[in-house]
Amino acid sequence: MRTDLYLLLIACSIFLLTCSRAPEYDVIIRGGTVYDGTGNAPVVTDVAIKGDKVVAVGALPDARGAYEIDAHGLAVAPGFINMLSWANESLIEDGRSQSDIRQGVTLEIFGEGESMGPLNPSMKKEMQERQGDIKYTVEWTTLREYLEYLVRRGVSTNVASFVGAATIREYALGYDNRAPNAEELERMRTLVRGAMEDGALGVGSALIYAPGYYAKTDELIELCKVASSYGGMYISHLRSEGNGLLEAIDELLRISKEAKIPAEIYHLKESGKSNWGKIDTVIQKVEAAQSEGLNISANMYTYTAGATGLDASMPPWVQEGGVVEWIKRLKDPATRRRVVQEMRTPTKQWENLLLAAGTPKNVLLVGFRQDSLRYLTGKTLADVATVRHKTPEETAMDLVIDDDSRVGTIYFLMSEENVKKQIALPWVSFGSDEGSLAPEGVFLKSNPHPRAYGNVARLLGKYVRDEKIIPLEEAIRRLSSFPAEKLKIRDRGALRAGCFADVVVFDAAKIADFATFEKPHQFSTGMIHVFVNGKQVLKNGDHTGAKPGMVVLGPGVKTQGQ
Repeated sequence: MRTDLYLLLIACSIFLLTCSRAPEYDVIIRGGTVYDGTGNAPVVTDVAIKGDKVVAVGALPDARGAYEIDAHGLAVAPGFINMLSWANESLIEDGRSQSDIRQGVTLEIFGEGESMGPLNPSMKKEMQERQGDIKYTVEWTTLREYLEYLVRRGVSTNVASFVGAATIREYALGYDNRAPNAEELERMRTLVRGAMEDGALGVGSALIYAPGYYAKTDELIELCKVASSYGGMYISHLRSEGNGLLEAIDELLRISKEAKIPAEIYHLKESGKSNWGKIDTVIQKVEAAQSEGLNISANMYTYTAGATGLDASMPPWVQEGGVVEWIKRLKDPATRRRVVQEMRTPTKQWENLLLAAGTPKNVLLVGFRQDSLRYLTGKTLADVATVRHKTPEETAMDLVIDDDSRVGTIYFLMSEENVKKQIALPWVSFGSDEGSLAPEGVFLKSNPHPRAYGNVARLLGKYVRDEKIIPLEEAIRRLSSFPAEKLKIRDRGALRAGCFADVVVFDAAKIADFATFEKPHQFSTGMIHVFVNGKQVLKNGDHTGAKPGMVVLGPGVKTQGQ
């Protein structure tokens, strides 16, 4: 009897000690199918988080977490990196980054040609005056100050940026269509140097738009030499994605070689049916350069339509001097006649997306600055031209004048076959080329490209699960460790002890996109939990309101706190 009582007391003591033992971890995600981000086959195991770091990946049967998640049957992966984000203004409006968080994006990369700094007084003034639906006070001057401004306001995702080549050019030359003199070029190099030391990832260009279009190759090489000296990379919206695509690839390869810098192609595509057959030559050029030692990669979005503005249907010369001068020229009858002629003439000298779309029926108007024109949202350029009894070219010019803006536009340009072929390439990552939005408030005043709500979910659902273009572990690699390595971002993009706890949990059998061109404001589904820097931002599919995002710094910063 005494023995039984003794054993009972021991058992009770052990039970009480176990119950009173403090949790070793803040979070344990138990029994999920863990994809570590490297492309390795997944393993069913546990992941432990403490503070802002992953501290263990492996079986933890005896460990305790203050909060535990049963992830059996679910995929667990590193947070995803959006290699081309235009959430730089949408995050000012709403730091929750809902459309991206609900797809597992935990890091937004800005800087396609333009960046939010550095700014001189005239650039600040113009940024303030030319704002659209989202209004804000420009409280920063440098790119780093902008990123820190976002974090102070509160953002759910981490943020990082390239410095825009067009921004550097505008700072030094304004909107002039000319080469910089020696003094101006040195000023531009100094600006790049400052941005790199402040945390920029490298130099980003967009060479079909004014004023970025005005930069010659030699100018870009000089800026990239500075970025290269800090370990940065060059990333570019090519000078052409259509008629001059192959020549534009050659330009990127030349810049990479002469500046000794890794280079990436923004949103790889072959625009216009007559150019779809160039994809094999593009792949051959890139892979030949890789075999010769150049570090070349690309990113893409998972749709056959692109989104930009009506400026991409007009020659760059008419846009010199900025929007005000552009509109002034479009009101001159002689200039209009010349612009119409050039808009109708195929060329390699500039990128004409109206011709690349094949017909104005493939040009969708989605974003206006003036309330009086918002009724045209969702109509095609052909629709509006018919109603106004004018040609599509004249209508496009009139809309720019009437709206006092470039007018947000979607162009249907690419082939589905090529989209699949690009997804299969091991050197391609993914970027939405859009803001991170929510179906509410100011965001409902215009129609974004559906990629804002569905780019990643479409990849994981349609192309990975349903069409089996690539396996899930490879898709996750190209959403996480691959872009992190390209960007030289430390301790992110992988699930291993010591990495920041950017972790996503999703149902691979159910993840899906719902946004369409007709109804783009629709969240994707299937993402269940998202952690950013160890804080839960998505819980059981609902946003928690947490905003733990950090500034992620580039390789030029000697001491990185994050």
